[in-house]
Amino acid sequence: MSCRRKDKMFSAKQNKKKTGEESFSESESGQEEGIVKSDDLVQHLIRRMHAENNAGPPPPESVRRRIKALRLLQKEFMDIEAKFYSEVHQLECKYTKLYQPLFEKRAQVVIGTYEPTDEECHIPWPEDEEEELPNAVENIALEDKTKNEIKSAEPPMDPNVKGIPDFWLTIFKNVPKLGDMVQEHDEPILKSLQDIKVEMNDEPLGFTLEFHFAPNEYFENSVLTKQYSMKFKPDEEDPLKFEGPEIYACKGCNIDWKKGKNVTVKTIKKKQKHKSRGSVRTVSKTVQADSFFNFFNPPAVPDDPNSTIGSDTQVLLALDFEVGHYIRERVVSRAVLLYTGEGVDDFDEDYEEEEEEEDEEESSSEESDEETPAERKRNRKNKANNPASADNPECKQQ
Repeated sequence: MSCRRKDKMFSAKQNKKKTGEESFSESESGQEEGIVKSDDLVQHLIRRMHAENNAGPPPPESVRRRIKALRLLQKEFMDIEAKFYSEVHQLECKYTKLYQPLFEKRAQVVIGTYEPTDEECHIPWPEDEEEELPNAVENIALEDKTKNEIKSAEPPMDPNVKGIPDFWLTIFKNVPKLGDMVQEHDEPILKSLQDIKVEMNDEPLGFTLEFHFAPNEYFENSVLTKQYSMKFKPDEEDPLKFEGPEIYACKGCNIDWKKGKNVTVKTIKKKQKHKSRGSVRTVSKTVQADSFFNFFNPPAVPDDPNSTIGSDTQVLLALDFEVGHYIRERVVSRAVLLYTGEGVDDFDEDYEEEEEEEDEEESSSEESDEETPAERKRNRKNKANNPASADNPECKQQ
């Protein structure tokens, strides 16, 4: 099952009471709430549909009875579909164990505790065959000279370099969804990130992300965790809105920051003026700072599933669920492809390019007209991968 197919099996639950999707007057909303709680829901929906579509009078009672029967059939379908998703989860648990040895070896190569053999480094399929060489025969001598110059210019292999430095930090910076979360002060910490693992959970159903760090000067933890709880069955009060597994809650972990190294907070100074005396004093206040590590301190979700969640919290939770699901489905399973840039979603690349193109229109004098489209694309991609660039304003922390 492809990653894209599995993405369709996921929906992040924001709140039972959706906001902004439909607009009714206060009288209509109150009337509809009463109708929904009665046995006349089907008749109400049919009447409203006909009124909105100018479809004439509603159907007779006999037709409405048949629609009720179809809705019950739909409920039975969703019950079976829920069992399908539950079995898929069990299958994912099984195959996660089969993936694990591959991910363990990947981690060993990244941190430098294992050196691949020549056989393990041999790629059996053809690569780099897209370059066109129309004048290859005529330029053999020139090419040989260039290759020799490049070879002689290459520095000798540094025996002190272990594994693949900044492997996970590079991935985070390559992926816009994650790069927007990473601040400049996060980068030294993420350099010590050695591995990201996924642990599938049966109770509660869901998964846990484990971020494994080498000893560093910022916090004492060797592992930071983020647990997501998922629901695989329809809501008893509103079963026909079931669209597949949904994340309904997440739980972070405490980070044991070393003194003065907590990058998730900052100290600001404010001047206060006394009302009667007019004297001024300066006070210091600690506030939250933008940081990727706020990811491990998500907004609290009420234990009561029927509780209303504020709109701001809804947005933060929806973004959090999206990032957690993306790390699970794409980052962990496609790490090397995201490191090289091959696995970055086309949508993300197009989005970044569109932003840059708009900037180019505003300041066209900064870009040479002689640049080829390929050169411009490379330049845009380099800027997109650098979150500290002036062309990439920081995203508000989730």
